[in-house]
Amino acid sequence: MATQGKDLSHYDKNDIPDAAAMRIGIVVSEWNDDITENLFKGALDTLKDCGVATANIHRMNVPGSFELIYGCRTMQLRNYPVASRRTKKPLDAIIAIGNVIRGETAHFDFVCQGVTQGIKDLNINKTRIPVIFCVLTDDTHAQSVARSGGIHGNKGAEAAIAAIKMAAIKNSDH
Repeated sequence: MATQGKDLSHYDKNDIPDAAAMRIGIVVSEWNDDITENLFKGALDTLKDCGVATANIHRMNVPGSFELIYGCRTMQLRNYPVASRRTKKPLDAIIAIGNVIRGETAHFDFVCQGVTQGIKDLNINKTRIPVIFCVLTDDTHAQSVARSGGIHGNKGAEAAIAAIKMAAIKNSDH
């Protein structure tokens, strides 16, 4: 395994765009919540560490990973009040946090494929708000634990860095 024994969640803040004015949405699946809450914590801590104000981080819970698509689309279409003003502004990026663990049926394959395609579709729609895929698709619970704050780091932290970088691209003049 390419990640065996490696923590991939380290980042250099000098390489991260200025995130002080960014507004980030996070949609969190309630299924396998021991994993998704760890991913959320990793994302939240990283966003704040990189300068995103707590008031500019908006969370929505959905029942499961398949519902992440609807939750993210809802966030793309909403305008959220800016804490310092009464104006409303769209989010700069959205992180979709979920966890699907392989079971004894094809359910795993259908959910993983549907969520992957759905989030891909959200990234090519007209809102121009990038959606970051932070859905662990592991064979075992232990693998998910290792990637949600365990020996392989926290994919939520990695998703937060991706959200900041994609928001910077979205907000650039290019």
